[in-house]
Amino acid sequence: MVGAVTNSPATSGATSPVAFDDAMHRYEPVLGLETHIELGTASKMFCSCATAFGAAPNTQVCPVCLALPGSLPVVNGTAVESAIRLGLALNCSIASWCRFARKNYFYPDMPKNYQISQYDEPLCENGYLDVTVDTRKGPREFRVHIERVHMEEDTGKTSHVGGATGRIHGADYSLVDYNRAGIPLLEIVTKPIEHTGDLAPLVARAYVAELRDLVRALGISDVRMEEGSLRCDVNVSLMARGTSVWGTRSETKNVNSLRSVERAVRSEIERQAGVLDAGGRVVQETRHFQENTGSTISGRSKEEAQDYRYFPDPDLVPVAPSAEWVEELRAALPELPAAQRIRVRAEWSLSDEELRDLVNADAIELVAATVDAGAAPADARKWWLNELSRRATETEVALAELPVTPAQVARIVALVAEGTLTNKLARQVIEGVLNGEGEPDDVVEARGLKVVSDDSALGSAVDQAIADNPDIADKVRGGKVAAAGALVGAVMKATRGQADAGRARELILERLAAG
Repeated sequence: MVGAVTNSPATSGATSPVAFDDAMHRYEPVLGLETHIELGTASKMFCSCATAFGAAPNTQVCPVCLALPGSLPVVNGTAVESAIRLGLALNCSIASWCRFARKNYFYPDMPKNYQISQYDEPLCENGYLDVTVDTRKGPREFRVHIERVHMEEDTGKTSHVGGATGRIHGADYSLVDYNRAGIPLLEIVTKPIEHTGDLAPLVARAYVAELRDLVRALGISDVRMEEGSLRCDVNVSLMARGTSVWGTRSETKNVNSLRSVERAVRSEIERQAGVLDAGGRVVQETRHFQENTGSTISGRSKEEAQDYRYFPDPDLVPVAPSAEWVEELRAALPELPAAQRIRVRAEWSLSDEELRDLVNADAIELVAATVDAGAAPADARKWWLNELSRRATETEVALAELPVTPAQVARIVALVAEGTLTNKLARQVIEGVLNGEGEPDDVVEARGLKVVSDDSALGSAVDQAIADNPDIADKVRGGKVAAAGALVGAVMKATRGQADAGRARELILERLAAG
């Protein structure tokens, strides 16, 4: 959390934003990021209902998550384990005793009308996560301190039907789906992030990206921001340069992409600077990010902790993980992203730029799995960052969501290495695999894509190329060997790219030397 409540009258929307660079001359931003991770458990936080995404509305509910009289919650042990593992990965202290609290608020999509969460006794506290931001002067590292990681349950989902905005104002009616109500959440709250200057938007983005990669490495969530399994609330306040007094913060809710996190920070800096420059006061409120404009709009005034009337949940026993169990979980943690980057950079002999390209493409895990399947690192990197990244961009999906596995890519690399395919033919094989035509070898067979390398099959194409290009053939006979490339090209065209270019060149030179 950043900043304090301002009781004075406030202005927020009547002023024009200030250009980002101008705002940075006069103000220093202070950030606070609250990230919600939807866990990938098979059942909900306090009942046995399924958690699968996309099920028909209100088909994954029971008396507990519908809060029917007499129903009692039971803590999901896997969710507790996931929270401890994340806390350890974030260098947090793990509480030996903690408990759940009821957070009271008007929740139209929560049948209990309160949320089971943790308040003053979270499971994990006082950690940190190091992130790196690229600057004109080279990479710069920031340590983001973690205040807490606590467990809670998600709310349901309300859909407002009719109207132009999708919000309740102007809607004809609203529908509530309780499938999501009760799904386990981990909330990761940072301490105030200071001294980032004009890098604040990039630091916020880098933090969420690093946290996402960390969670994915732990295997506790799919962290698909587009499906809401990772959501970020972005707190921003400004303080005047040369002072140490934080301004009043705003909280932009449920930002659901890395790019939007960066844009939300930038937009709030520009907006708040405009308010302050005009002599106004920033309102402590929640705001909503608008993807189409890159700006935020006002939501509601922001509550303080006392407004939620927290009290210990009487239906749930405290959680008391033993020190032995915590150490077992610590010992079983997988290689974390930061350590993995250091290792693969050395093992694959990567430059800073090459490593950055892999990180930006979210391809390290894919390349590593392709290498494990037998491909050379350089070949694996080439196919994922070039051809496959291009196809992911064209189809507007994440690289990891393409319907091709690292093992299949490794097989294509092997077919190229053994001479069965050229790079051009390999791209056709990738197309076939992506289209669901089977394994790489099946696509090669079905499409007839093998390289033609035997002399009998190539001979007629070579003879035809020489006959069709007498002037070029004469140049080769006269000693201009480089001109043979044009004849090789003719052979490749005639064989639809399936000729062994090296053997075709040898045959051309043999025939023309003999002539």
